Amino acid sequence: MRFGLFYEHQLPRPHGPGDEEKLLNDALEQVELADRLGFHSVWEVEHHFLEEYSHSSAPEVFLAAASQRTRRIRLGHGIVQLPPNYNHPARVAERIATLDLISGGRVEFGTGESSSQAELGGFGVERESKRAQWQEALEVTTRLLTEEPFAGHQGRFLSVPPRNLVPKPKQKPHPPLWVACSRRDTILAAARNGLGALSFSFVEPEEARTWVDEYYAIIQSDQCVPAGLAVNPNVAVVVPLMCHADEQTAIDRGIDGAHFFGFSLAHYYIFGEHQPGRTNVWEEFQRDRVKRGFARELIRASDAPLPVRLLQEQMGSLRGAIGTPKQVTELIERYARAGVDEVIFISQAGRNQHAHICESIELFGSEVLPRFAEGLAEHEAEKRQRLAPAIERALARRRAAPLAPAGYTIWPDHEQWQHRTSDGRGSESARSFRRRWGTRPGPSPQPGNGVSAATPAAPFSQTIFRWLVNGRSEAQLELVFGSAPGQGLIFRGMRRAYRASGASASLQGSIQYQLSARSGTRGWVVRLHDGTLEARPGVDPHAAATMRMPAATFARMAAGQQTAAALAMTGRLQIEGDLRLVARLGEVLGQSPV
Repeated sequence: MRFGLFYEHQLPRPHGPGDEEKLLNDALEQVELADRLGFHSVWEVEHHFLEEYSHSSAPEVFLAAASQRTRRIRLGHGIVQLPPNYNHPARVAERIATLDLISGGRVEFGTGESSSQAELGGFGVERESKRAQWQEALEVTTRLLTEEPFAGHQGRFLSVPPRNLVPKPKQKPHPPLWVACSRRDTILAAARNGLGALSFSFVEPEEARTWVDEYYAIIQSDQCVPAGLAVNPNVAVVVPLMCHADEQTAIDRGIDGAHFFGFSLAHYYIFGEHQPGRTNVWEEFQRDRVKRGFARELIRASDAPLPVRLLQEQMGSLRGAIGTPKQVTELIERYARAGVDEVIFISQAGRNQHAHICESIELFGSEVLPRFAEGLAEHEAEKRQRLAPAIERALARRRAAPLAPAGYTIWPDHEQWQHRTSDGRGSESARSFRRRWGTRPGPSPQPGNGVSAATPAAPFSQTIFRWLVNGRSEAQLELVFGSAPGQGLIFRGMRRAYRASGASASLQGSIQYQLSARSGTRGWVVRLHDGTLEARPGVDPHAAATMRMPAATFARMAAGQQTAAALAMTGRLQIEGDLRLVARLGEVLGQSPV
């Protein structure tokens, strides 16, 4: 088993002028300590405008500093947000290559797209096409890192002329590629593209076993067509860490930070109403943590095996590797038996103190890490040998890179390249703001050249929603989803999931939802008309079909825990009217069980 540290650079309010400087320098000291103790990697995310949750907008600068203060630890640049409005692929490739050179070839290249409105809206990235943008940009970036010269690219979102990118990375053909994974199907998509899977699902080890087995089965199958020029077969999971010889001390030092991490993440991706520069997320956390499923009183010292998630007394909470060395060792052994390759720890979270984080890292490094270092080299050598034939076959399935145009020339004031995209109307990002003012969106996302269409990096918000629902009691779900905002969350998700093509584009009609709770019954109308889906609160007396169910049941359907057919059989769901329209709703919502 390998181990890493993960940084969001969290900074709850209130904070003063010198606090961000101290935060970054404390983190660098922690990374130095982890390097001396034998940690395998340090990962830093790229996020923008996510106050308190992540003050990590320039990870390449932090990692460059870390590279000069360490000798062995791998530098996880991840995730780099790849839609071109965030980062042009040439700039990404230049930064990755330079960091790889100054670190002596220690970069891990993590990729993703983000799904927070603060970031998407801030950079003008369209939610509907961000996945396709990621796919196209990933191909262009890996080609820029490896081709000499780069042969040029004309795609849906990008038009990049022939160039020779300098410098090139130390690692050949390029640093290992990863993608952020938020649920099972994205982990399988990572395998189909030969990418390492960075799982942020706070998944229990026993659940991870199924995911890992399926991941490696795909890596060794004909489904694997690498998105890059190398395959990186690895699965990593992320969990909180605070280690201390006394379990109660570990809880006192670490559980609030772990809970704030989950709460602030959900603030930006699920339930938050954020006013830039005004909203105090820490205050909301203190006020609403129990209601949102982060009850501190559920976390008690008991010398029992550690759960990643704790469910008890109709409330839920997050625990992870917060406990004694013995407890943390047992948790990691369960991940090792599940086949997980690396556990990455979140220690800098909320108001966790720098001194406590360093003590925790040191104790873990002296009492836990050595148990898993023994035999690691032999284990990884056996794994490489076992997977080598499958990886060779996968790389053979990848389409060969194009050749650069013969004699392509750049003069001081012109060149023959014409910047155009596949539809001839300029880049998708350049049109994004025009489309917001009443223009119909473009075609459904298509894969970039050379990248499998089966590379969905599903919105992180879907995973957080499922985590919010899974294991909750009916009373808990009714508290959240019996309200108009909670129900609106699901209906907004239906609008985002809507995809109409072929015969389904002609689907017409309204479906009336009646969702009951102790606070009363709320009505919602979903209207399918001319290839669009509208969802609004209210009543439609002319609806073609009506669906009646408890609000908590509706939440479980949306999370994929229960199907309409099973609920109808047990009487938890009553359907009247046009059953054919109801049955076809799933068709236009893709995989959505709603």
